[in-house]
Amino acid sequence: MSTDLQFCHRRAGAANRREFLQRAGAGFGMLALASLLGRDKLLAAAAAPGAGGLGLPGRPPAPGTNPFAPRAPHFEPRARAVIWLFMEGGPSAVDLFDPKPELTRHHGQRPGSQIHTFFGRPGPLMRSPFAFAQHGRSGAWVTERLPHLARMVDDLCFVRSCWSDSNNHAPALLQMNTGTPRPGLPSAGAWVNYGLGTGNSDLPGFVVMQNANGTKGGPPNWGAGFLPSGYQGTTFRSGPSPILNLRPPAGVTPSAQRAMLDFAAELNRGHLASHAAASGTEGELLARIQSYELAFAMQTAASDVADLAQETEATRRCYGLDRELTRPFGQKCLLARRLVERGVRFVQVYCNDEWDAHGSITTNHAPRCAETDQPAAALLADLKQRGMLEDTLVIWGGEFGRMPVSEQGQGRDHNPEGFLVWMAGGGVKPGFSHGQTDEIGWRAAQNRVSVPDLHATILHLLGLDHERLTYLHNGRRFRLTDVSGDVIREILA
Repeated sequence: MSTDLQFCHRRAGAANRREFLQRAGAGFGMLALASLLGRDKLLAAAAAPGAGGLGLPGRPPAPGTNPFAPRAPHFEPRARAVIWLFMEGGPSAVDLFDPKPELTRHHGQRPGSQIHTFFGRPGPLMRSPFAFAQHGRSGAWVTERLPHLARMVDDLCFVRSCWSDSNNHAPALLQMNTGTPRPGLPSAGAWVNYGLGTGNSDLPGFVVMQNANGTKGGPPNWGAGFLPSGYQGTTFRSGPSPILNLRPPAGVTPSAQRAMLDFAAELNRGHLASHAAASGTEGELLARIQSYELAFAMQTAASDVADLAQETEATRRCYGLDRELTRPFGQKCLLARRLVERGVRFVQVYCNDEWDAHGSITTNHAPRCAETDQPAAALLADLKQRGMLEDTLVIWGGEFGRMPVSEQGQGRDHNPEGFLVWMAGGGVKPGFSHGQTDEIGWRAAQNRVSVPDLHATILHLLGLDHERLTYLHNGRRFRLTDVSGDVIREILA
């Protein structure tokens, strides 16, 4: 005599012999396929001891475990955290760090090759309106508009030959963040959060501080895609309320909150034990359970980390918090240091305005330099004097660069064909330069570096093999670098 069970609109009943064979028939074929794949060594390997479960990425954590707990990397890392200073809008390498004498020599002339621009109105070649000088033992060239970063060039590793696929802001931002110019894929920070977990159970593993005017493309740039949603970036702001809606409503005591969370967790664990295994939602449900706990813990921890008044007056002044022009970006950079100091793995700091210099390089880039130069240099110096730079990877760059030809007389259009990113700390060579664009700064010419190459290198420095950090979705194992990407070994210290 069979017994039927019904729970949450799911019904399970005993099957007769015919129904059993109908349901199991496909399974016989899968057993045969598994045998063939195993014979040809095409099955995923089991997790190696101490590999943190990364030998079989995508397998949901066991019930009752914390999906955000720290996990061991694939190999010994050089960096334990990333701070990505994202210069949204597309900073111009030829006006900041990579002067091109040929632009000065042929200023006002038409280039020898046809250059196609985003808005379709390329002008003649245009020299930089800024003066340059060499700095440090490395002799790196830096614009006069970045005097603070100029003093830090011997800590910087320039990657001068980057290229990407899109000349439109939103798709290019998505590609730089997720590896592809289309939405729906996990961001780099989410992959790191998934692969390594957080180093502080009271704070998220991935934090984002947005452009004050709103980042083009919005949350998909720091989203989790098909990974469990708990791995997405948590948006932070400086000030007493770093996270919106973090505080409970008036009259709700901590003990009442604790009781509510315990009751919700008990219900969720019961649901998970009953039928999450059949629906494949274990990872998502575990992440949701833990996200409630994290939100509860962050009510104290997030407010503490965002309290910049705890820093000395000298430190706040070093980051530019005493000046209206530098304060917004300076607060973000100082908060980023405080976050990684407390175990956050991945912090992305967007500039407060865009480097989108269509009308004029001078009127756009000069204020962006003034806003970001001192805070970015202060972050590097602060990390260095605290002994944190050696295991914190700092990245600076945008979604693409700018064209060598003029637009509207004084500006430059989008250029995905060749642009520059610099890194510091975290296992990269200091005072080093890799790759080159052509003589006018249009296309990456020597040692070309794709976005997947950048991502593979970032993961490698964190101790993650980009080909092994995968997640099973829709029958395919996805990865941040998709089907390409090579570690830029020339820049590794």
